[in-house]
Amino acid sequence: MGSFLFSALVFVIVLGAMIVIHEFGHFIVAKFFGIRVDVFSVGFGKRLWGVKKGDTDYRISLIPLGGYVKMAGENLDEQLTGAPYEFTSKPKWQRLCVAFAGPAMNVLTALTIPTVMAMMHHEVPAYLDRAPLIKAVEPDSPAERIGLQPGDLVVNIDGRESPTWHDIEDTVAVNPDQSVPLAIKRGNEIKHLTLPIKGRPVDQEKIGYAGFKPEETKIVVREVRHGEPAEAAGLQAGDQIVAVNGNRVEQSGYGTIEVVRLIRSSADQPITLTVVRGGEKLDIKATPILTDGDVRLGFSPEIIGYEMVNQRLSPVAAFKYAVNANLRILSLTGTALSQVFAGKRSASDTLTGPVGIAQIVGQAAQRGPEPVFELMFILSLNLGIFNLLPIPVLDGGLIFMILLESVLGVFGLPLTMRIKERMMQVGFVMLMLLMGFVIFNDISKRIPWRSSTPAAEQARPANQ
Repeated sequence: MGSFLFSALVFVIVLGAMIVIHEFGHFIVAKFFGIRVDVFSVGFGKRLWGVKKGDTDYRISLIPLGGYVKMAGENLDEQLTGAPYEFTSKPKWQRLCVAFAGPAMNVLTALTIPTVMAMMHHEVPAYLDRAPLIKAVEPDSPAERIGLQPGDLVVNIDGRESPTWHDIEDTVAVNPDQSVPLAIKRGNEIKHLTLPIKGRPVDQEKIGYAGFKPEETKIVVREVRHGEPAEAAGLQAGDQIVAVNGNRVEQSGYGTIEVVRLIRSSADQPITLTVVRGGEKLDIKATPILTDGDVRLGFSPEIIGYEMVNQRLSPVAAFKYAVNANLRILSLTGTALSQVFAGKRSASDTLTGPVGIAQIVGQAAQRGPEPVFELMFILSLNLGIFNLLPIPVLDGGLIFMILLESVLGVFGLPLTMRIKERMMQVGFVMLMLLMGFVIFNDISKRIPWRSSTPAAEQARPANQ
């Protein structure tokens, strides 16, 4: 229960902060243009506390999931007076600026967070920006089945020339259960192959897996917690985990996820970890226990073998890194969504709602503040882009109606209040259907008959 409450609290803080930043963008630009702002609320529902300064009631409301700004003349059901401080009395370009300001603040936040993080602490695997020279191929993987070998250099993947390892990982991740063209250089010969990327479940979602790596890596035990089943069974720090219940686990990030998943699905049931210690294979048998709402043995697995680079970037280099990180997220999101519309990927495997986000944020918080800030920038970027969709009731819908009104005005045609109301009603229904789908999707993926694999623990899982 303690773990659940902690996850819920972090989720409320993170999502609430992103939405309040969004609303602050609308607020500050509205005030700049002389639009009267009646309410700036942190949270929704009943007013709990607040102060009124000038025309604005700054309040804290009951439901702490975000907030809202109420501008004079903003709602269609208001009695408009034509006063100069009303939203609809302002020129169209000013109303467009107010509408764009919320998403702009989210995008600015998404740029600021990774910029500041890179200036303070920038630790990444050294291989990511290097040419993809294969040094290891997992047994029985898609890469092995098409004949990839250590020493092969990937020169093209899915049409991308001269990719880096970062490009390789992104392409593989967003193409589960798809086949992509691959070109490698072996010696002086160029070979053209088709890579059948395998889909793997990660936190009830799907990511791609190919099985070729830039380094030889191992899953080892980083820490064994005192007084828990792993210690009693004889597990030691430094042990390399090679199998669980007799089934080999990949020596990669996915392998650590699989270890965690198997442990969490074995509450009150003995589990056997096969480890290598001093060149000798040993079987460690223990029974996971339920602690703080989490099933675990009491150890922390990690991947070793990657060279890490840790350096603080200059402001210019950090900003460039942040821009590239945001463009990368946009590219991956666009690729995934295009696959949904093309029928290559299911919407249920792609879209995550508040339940899924809460779980991911909570798991990230258990690993420390850095993963939480990384998620904050991704959430902020997605919130900004989502709000630009041309759906009435979203900022993009308001922008669309203002632009449509301008175009119709050229031909002397009005955008009547009745049409605006119908558009808002359609937009509201569309948004509710989308929200209903993602919430139902979140819950259905987490009911007992579905397996659970914590995505937030891909790189360094919490104690198990």
